[in-house]
Amino acid sequence: MNRKNVWTTYNATQLKAVDKFGEDYKNFLDNSKTEREAIDSIVNEIEEAGYKELNTLIGSKTKLKKGDKVYSVWMNKSIVMFQLGSEPLEQGLNILGAHIDSPRIDVKQNPLYEDGGFAYLDTHYYGGIKKYQFVAMPLAIHGVVCKKDGTTVQLNVGEDEDDPVFFISDLLIHLSADQMSKTAAKVIEGEALDLIIGHRPFVVESKEKEKAEKVDPKLTAGQKYALAAEKAEKAESGKISGAVRRGVLALLNDLYGIEEEDFISAELEIVPAGKSRDAGFDRSMILGYGHDDRVCAYPSMRAILAAKNLKRTGCCILVDKEEIGSVGATGMQSKFFEKAVAELMNLTKEGYNDLSLKRCLANSCMLSSDVSAGFDPTYASAFEKKNAAFLGEGLVFNKFTGSRGKSGSNDANAEYIAEIRKAFEKDGIVYQTAELGKVDVGGGGTIAYILALYGMNVIDSGVAVLNMHAPWEVIDKADLYEAYRGYVSFLQNIDFRNE
Repeated sequence: MNRKNVWTTYNATQLKAVDKFGEDYKNFLDNSKTEREAIDSIVNEIEEAGYKELNTLIGSKTKLKKGDKVYSVWMNKSIVMFQLGSEPLEQGLNILGAHIDSPRIDVKQNPLYEDGGFAYLDTHYYGGIKKYQFVAMPLAIHGVVCKKDGTTVQLNVGEDEDDPVFFISDLLIHLSADQMSKTAAKVIEGEALDLIIGHRPFVVESKEKEKAEKVDPKLTAGQKYALAAEKAEKAESGKISGAVRRGVLALLNDLYGIEEEDFISAELEIVPAGKSRDAGFDRSMILGYGHDDRVCAYPSMRAILAAKNLKRTGCCILVDKEEIGSVGATGMQSKFFEKAVAELMNLTKEGYNDLSLKRCLANSCMLSSDVSAGFDPTYASAFEKKNAAFLGEGLVFNKFTGSRGKSGSNDANAEYIAEIRKAFEKDGIVYQTAELGKVDVGGGGTIAYILALYGMNVIDSGVAVLNMHAPWEVIDKADLYEAYRGYVSFLQNIDFRNE
């Protein structure tokens, strides 16, 4: 089959639109390095576009009509958006679904320790990563610390030019003969991914120490807290150690009001520090952290904002936990989406009942918008070239994912694919089809199979990515824009039901 490079299809006006969309996306990416940050960015944008919060509408018993725009956030990590169409909800939804979590390193609940004159945070990596890619590079800490008094401290350290950054050390090449003989999976062990966060010992002059018990006003709250920790340690063990660790505790207390026990109720994520950047002399690509899967989440959100005069109700789901199996209360396996649809139905004139909800979900159509492995000529042996996704050749459809014998896959029906082809060709959307590498090389999955459990038609579609799951991934700007155009076409044109 003939392939088409998207860049060759654009006129001057479209090329400007590609650049503008790319800049908007980079801004989103830089401000959305965690799920919570992504939700904040999305809610700000959709509320400006007229979206109303579902629980508020439930409280006021507002009756919904065609064109109304509604959203619901779940635990600050997942969101579902609806734009009501002219058909009853029982006739089904057109759904765009993506995830907003990305591979990273998480901080453990009892993380702070000192060794060899360094203060560390103990960590546990999240999702599928090549662990050796995260060492010896600048890292940032993002997340929240929830305190017993009900307040929440938000952390975002390492992104501004004046911020400190953090790092995971690696063994120098001169002493690494044994390390270099290990397999890539073992060259950096998971327990070795501990973050260095300080090196300066905590020191208070002896005179001030004596005054500390009298609440010397010259001492900061953090210094007093660290001295109290030192005193407690001496009383318990008879000795004092960990001066660097106490120095970090003093700083955390002064800067954020955080005590060591507050790590128990914290969610802190370690991500690459720095902004996304244009890549290549021609600026055709974007290098950034978290393309998987925010490169699909962002155009999905923008598509439902752009879609007009819908016949079938449009829906956009952006969820957490896909990288670890879509589990948990904020993952796609949770019932929060089903609940949101039920609440939405209850606010329409048709009303809610269990049978109508089941019919709605079974009659729905979905694009499971997740990234695809972009063909990399350097590692061509991992791909089957005829059925690989190429950067610059448009939105990618994966009829199936899974591994080897399609294990764990949603395998889309041919009739449904034909309906999408018809809509996309009508609107001039450039698209391609692909598989995830050679048949027996590996594999992967998405949220597609979970929504398919309702009996709806689902197919995977998204953007090709180089360096997938690495700290810095790469996408093509034209593919990003074509995904947006394709998602709008899907929302406005698809009207397909199982017979």
